Amino acid sequence: MTARPEHEETTARALAGTVRRLQDAAIRQRAEARTRSVVDLATGILSERLGILPAEAAAHLVRLAREAGVTVAALAADIVGLPTAGAGTAGESAAEGEPAAEGEPAAEGEDASAGGTDGRQAAEAAQGLTRRLATAAPPVAPALAAEPDLQRAAGAVLEQLAASLDVRALAVWQRLPGGGLCLAAHSGLAEAEAEAWSRVPPGVATPAQQVVGGAAELWPGDPAAAGPSVGPGSARAVLPLLEAGRRLGALEVLWPGPGPTLTPPQCRQLRALAELCTTLLGPVGQPPMPQDQDILLEGLLTPALLLEPQLKGGQLVDFAIRRVNAQFRDPLGRPRDALEGASFLEAYPAAGASGLFERLLRVHRTGVPLTGEVVRLVLRDGPFAVPATVRLAVAPLGGRLLVGWDAATGPPGGDEQAALLSQAQRLARVAGFEEDAEHRRIRWSDGLWQLFGLPAGAQPVPLVELARHVHPDDEPAVRRLVDTVRQRRRASSAVFRLARPGGAYHYTRVIAEPVLDDGGRLVGVRGAYHDVSAQHRTEIALGATRARLADSEQESAERAQLALRLQQAILPAEPPLDVTGLRAAVRYRPAAKRDRVGGDWYDVLPLPDKRVLLAVGDVAGHGVGAATGMVALRHALRGLAVTGAGPAQLLEWANTVALREPGQVTATAVCVLLDPAGGELRWARAGHLPPIRLGGDGAHVLPLPHGVLLGALEEARYEECSLHLSTGDVLLLYTDGLVERRDRPVEDSVDQLIRTAGAPGPDLEAYLDRLLDLSPADTDDDTCLIAVRVE
Repeated sequence: MTARPEHEETTARALAGTVRRLQDAAIRQRAEARTRSVVDLATGILSERLGILPAEAAAHLVRLAREAGVTVAALAADIVGLPTAGAGTAGESAAEGEPAAEGEPAAEGEDASAGGTDGRQAAEAAQGLTRRLATAAPPVAPALAAEPDLQRAAGAVLEQLAASLDVRALAVWQRLPGGGLCLAAHSGLAEAEAEAWSRVPPGVATPAQQVVGGAAELWPGDPAAAGPSVGPGSARAVLPLLEAGRRLGALEVLWPGPGPTLTPPQCRQLRALAELCTTLLGPVGQPPMPQDQDILLEGLLTPALLLEPQLKGGQLVDFAIRRVNAQFRDPLGRPRDALEGASFLEAYPAAGASGLFERLLRVHRTGVPLTGEVVRLVLRDGPFAVPATVRLAVAPLGGRLLVGWDAATGPPGGDEQAALLSQAQRLARVAGFEEDAEHRRIRWSDGLWQLFGLPAGAQPVPLVELARHVHPDDEPAVRRLVDTVRQRRRASSAVFRLARPGGAYHYTRVIAEPVLDDGGRLVGVRGAYHDVSAQHRTEIALGATRARLADSEQESAERAQLALRLQQAILPAEPPLDVTGLRAAVRYRPAAKRDRVGGDWYDVLPLPDKRVLLAVGDVAGHGVGAATGMVALRHALRGLAVTGAGPAQLLEWANTVALREPGQVTATAVCVLLDPAGGELRWARAGHLPPIRLGGDGAHVLPLPHGVLLGALEEARYEECSLHLSTGDVLLLYTDGLVERRDRPVEDSVDQLIRTAGAPGPDLEAYLDRLLDLSPADTDDDTCLIAVRVE
């Protein structure tokens, strides 16, 4: 037999190798199809038996396989009732033992040239197999639970959502240590876009970053969903990837155009797919072993605890104190063995009221550490209250929380002063900052992160970069401020619109001054931010009120309605009092004829220490101008009263507010603190008429403690008086519009009115109406009345 040329043998061997590779591909494809069929069948069984969506059933199947320590295919075979080996897995020769289909190439290992097969026959066989693979029926729809990695699962998820919800693309984000995000998987995005968004640093307020940071789910149409992210201009839904209460990342689904209005079942389907993505999300780093955590805790030089999350119904409800290191000192003096293993909320019940537990939940949920925050606690030791101030540092550690717990130190009384200052800053919406000339060290007070809309612990914004965070129209003003402070070495201030996540703006005033060394060189900048949004809105509202009233003088009915709404916004029609042992009634009668908004005001405010603040005042003048000063003084007293200060101190602070208000605000006021439980009454006045006590022995005008009117003198001091009220006594506070006449002293008018009105009786509302009806006043002034009965 004539030998074949060498080149023909080479061609035959190459074609035989191609045949074997195509044959192996066909075997693997059949094996994968069988595996996916079994997994799909098991998913359907779970969906039907548990009454859940297929996507939820797929996630449940993955969790069960992970808990059992077996493959998804093996568990699916057990559920379906097939032998485990029959399930097949991708890459296995599940077709072992099956005969080759008619016309298929010989089994692996056979030489294509054996049996007289020449190169032409091998080529024909290879071409036939290629045609069969290319024209085969479409593969079985991917079984999501059987996907070996997240990237392939993302493609399968998009395939399902594109068919059912017309989804264009999706992205799976994974939280990184330190608060950043990485693009763990995606489908439907251009590779260049995916590469550009592969890492999102902390502080960039993307929709996914907001959701991972603790915000609610975002759906198409939510304003917060319009932040910077992949697929600009697309409608999107963003759902958290949750595991044991922790937010590991987010699933972002994108639609073209405005996006659909999703039904509840469709929202449930997306949540189920997010849950499935969570099961496939790989770890960012290897968590430390439990014994390593204990060793780490003991090696710390500062007091620390290790907390174990406690779940109930899938929700985190408490932490168990797993371990306490030797440096830890319990504020109540309890030993380590009394704390280890105990519930954190049982050991420190004040953690919930003080916000400490909420901070721990936020760190556990978001993975963003908390550094150096001071928390005040009031612990119970039997019948005694033990105050404690601790400096906290909290960080996630392998599913647990490592809590640095150090007693805060400072000068005597420093804790109380710091707490009072912090409370005053919070009420006034003021926060301070300090930075060196090179921006290497920037210090912010707590309120600035909230003002900028940044997560706690995010990188502070230097003053030179402030212009990037304001409305474009306000950038020149901010740059002038920076130039004045840093280049001209002079203090400066500016008001601008500070941009916040989601597209909103807060009107903010910043005041900054340079810090110079002995040689006049700039070494730093310090100052404060003040959120003036509420004041700006008030000014806008009052300005609009003035404009509308000026333009509609003929429309008296409209003016009356507008004035009534403004009065209701400033002074409540009913006293906000829900205190056992007290009953109160109030009346306000405006007198200004044009806009009927006067300077008289009242306030009834229950305080945290169970006392009640009662106050009336009279700002000089009438109309909207007087109302502006009245709003400032009334809200200042309300905010400062929670500090626990006495009436005299409150009036001193109110005097400072009046002096700083634009327009030379002057006012009279009387401030009363009443303890309903003991009947103790303390009051001070600022040029105002004294209260009246009406009891079983008649009506008595209370003494007049010394005090000049507010806004008259710097550093004015106010005298304070006290009295005991008995059950049934009525305390009456009023403004001069009730009794002032041009032809007689005020004292005579008060005496005449009280005698004419008689005893209050059981109905305080009727008594106040009677006083207004019998009022001898002839000055057409505003009138405020407060009556309080001790019961």
